[in-house]
Amino acid sequence: MRATVHPIEVQSYAILRSRLDVSDLPPLTRAVVERVVHTSADPSWAGDLVCAEDALRAGRTALLAGAPLVTDVRMVAVGITARPATVAIDLPGVRELAAAEGLTRSAAGIRVAVGEHPAGAVWAIGNAPTALAELVRCAAAGLVTMPLVVGLPVGFVGAVAAKAALRSALLPAVSNRSERGGAAAAADAVNALLYSEETP
Repeated sequence: MRATVHPIEVQSYAILRSRLDVSDLPPLTRAVVERVVHTSADPSWAGDLVCAEDALRAGRTALLAGAPLVTDVRMVAVGITARPATVAIDLPGVRELAAAEGLTRSAAGIRVAVGEHPAGAVWAIGNAPTALAELVRCAAAGLVTMPLVVGLPVGFVGAVAAKAALRSALLPAVSNRSERGGAAAAADAVNALLYSEETP
């Protein structure tokens, strides 16, 4: 947890709230929406994000209790400074599994990470749609359970479908409807949960 909030961030949130009123949202949903909007300086995220307050609460509780955090790529992990993370794509054997099974490295990383964290981890996917699709497949096969999936991959190919599949699977999740996403947005969602009591 951060000890202090920088004055620039306080001012930035004040400007954000003068332009976007999300006071009607539940507290953790509001924290996620505001942090993504704050970091991107793009208020249109407010209408794109799909949050489940119960899932956000479960994810926050798990993180604060020390549950593992698994990210698809390093870019997501480095954006979450309050908690160490397992980076799926960097796990041993990922490159070999991708070659043997004809998977993307991102999907192979998730498959390996599921083997290491079959229950209880919080997952944050912010890069490849194939990573999220693989996580949804593993969950459907009963290979993994989790309190929360942050499913915000980006791309013109597969991102919308992977996020729709996540929602259709009724997994506890935060996602968005459009092609946009990315490491910063995924890290923002996790940070919002970790820092929610500190939001300026």
